[in-house]
Amino acid sequence: MNTKITLDVTGMTCDGCEGHVGDALAAAGLADVSVDWRRGFAAGTDTGSFDAAKAAEALEGSNYEIVSVSVPDDEPAIPKASEDQDYDLLILGSGSAAFAAAIKAKDLGATVAIIEKGTIGGTCVNIGCVPSKALLRPAELYHQAGHSPFAGVETSSGGVDMNALIASKDELVGVLRQEKYANLLDVYDIDLIQGTARFTGPDRVEVDGRPVTAGRFLISTGASSWVPPIEGLDDTRYLTSTTALELTELPGDLIVVGANAIGLELGQLFAHLGTKVTWVEALDRIAPFEEPEVSSIMRGHLEAEGARVYEGAMAQRAGRDGDRVWLEIEHGDSTTHLEADQLLMATGRRANTANLGLDAAGVDTDARGAVIVDTGLATSNPLVWAAGDVTTTPQFVYVAAASGNIAAENALRGAGRTIDLRTMPRVTFTTPSIASVGLTEEAAHEAGHPVMTSLLPLNAVPRALVNRDTTGVVKLVADESTGELLGAHVMAEGAGDVIQAAVVAMSYHATVDEIAAMFHPYLTMAEALKLAAQTFNKDVKTLSCCAT
Repeated sequence: MNTKITLDVTGMTCDGCEGHVGDALAAAGLADVSVDWRRGFAAGTDTGSFDAAKAAEALEGSNYEIVSVSVPDDEPAIPKASEDQDYDLLILGSGSAAFAAAIKAKDLGATVAIIEKGTIGGTCVNIGCVPSKALLRPAELYHQAGHSPFAGVETSSGGVDMNALIASKDELVGVLRQEKYANLLDVYDIDLIQGTARFTGPDRVEVDGRPVTAGRFLISTGASSWVPPIEGLDDTRYLTSTTALELTELPGDLIVVGANAIGLELGQLFAHLGTKVTWVEALDRIAPFEEPEVSSIMRGHLEAEGARVYEGAMAQRAGRDGDRVWLEIEHGDSTTHLEADQLLMATGRRANTANLGLDAAGVDTDARGAVIVDTGLATSNPLVWAAGDVTTTPQFVYVAAASGNIAAENALRGAGRTIDLRTMPRVTFTTPSIASVGLTEEAAHEAGHPVMTSLLPLNAVPRALVNRDTTGVVKLVADESTGELLGAHVMAEGAGDVIQAAVVAMSYHATVDEIAAMFHPYLTMAEALKLAAQTFNKDVKTLSCCAT
């Protein structure tokens, strides 16, 4: 039977590359081959002789790499190994990865069940993305109301009703949980099994002691807040990213330990509502995984808003004195004593793998308990896949959903699909927001690229000038020999929207000259990408509006 095959191929940069890749695929048995180097895409027909491993071997030593092989959805799924099994795919967890996998499996004609011991929907809708952003936006508007930058326009902010704000957030969470998760069980005919799942062997799962059988398994149990061992911390009744979103009384002051994405977002949420915030970051700078220019500007911005920021500071001891919490930190050569109404620990998240019986299943985990997966989301057990925050992949909901989709198809059909994180964006929803895709300057050097960069302050961006808000920067990282964009890093209003243009550009291996030559609408923040691309060759401050 002839089968249509599509392949994602990285490393192609010109028309000649299409010929080289096409020849390798044809030699490996693929007929009617077509290749598009800009899309990183190839397609053809498998008449029964195509060998993906042989194609990969033919490309070995070149810059080209086959990162995924897919077949159409109308291809049959792998049949059940035994008619005695309850399901083709049994999924542990009910978050984004789980539902993406379940929907994909149903599209492939498989029988599916989801096991959930708590609330359906996982982290994002219940305690993560949705509730935090539902509070960040009103906090931002409240702050803006009291700090108008426009001459002749007087604004003021009133009080904050935390009970009403939290109730509004909870209502939205409930609606989205029902519409985007619970209702889909009936739409796709997915079984929900309430209870605690545990592997009792490589191919056996029990739910509250009752065996449930399946041909394939997917672990997608997510992650939870993690705190380091700090003397006295357990007696402080500290906040986590979950409980901080439930506060109905605004703290007068707040200590936030951790200044990566979650710590920055939640700390600024309370700061914008009027809380005096102190950040404590163990690494040498806040936003430690962003470009250093972004970290520096963000620190200055937070301090200008009245916050205190300690970088390279280690929390040593914590405690409570009446209604107040205190924290001792080592900062430089001295010990500093901090006090506040509340202490928020935003020190990361760890995979929910305890008590899953992964030893019995033969599923390997890393030192932090995360399930180790390959690029196809397979674990060390050939019957078990894993996706989402429970794995070693980046903890973003869109990565979880993509991983769940890929894992389900690989588990049921042996499709050989892989997840390619080269163009994975990340966004921190601070004000201004931070968004990045691809390599930082340091990572590009470490990867062996000849590197060139451009750095565009926001005071060179017309949209920022019109907004009367020039706090931010755009930094582009490119390959000096080819001009190909390797990374984009934006700190600006709407950075999360702006970064998608860079994602598309990188997906098609665009050069900075090509980006500079593209149309970008004037007086949008997206124009900052064009200006940053032009900065490689020109001083944009000497150009007229929209000049190329």
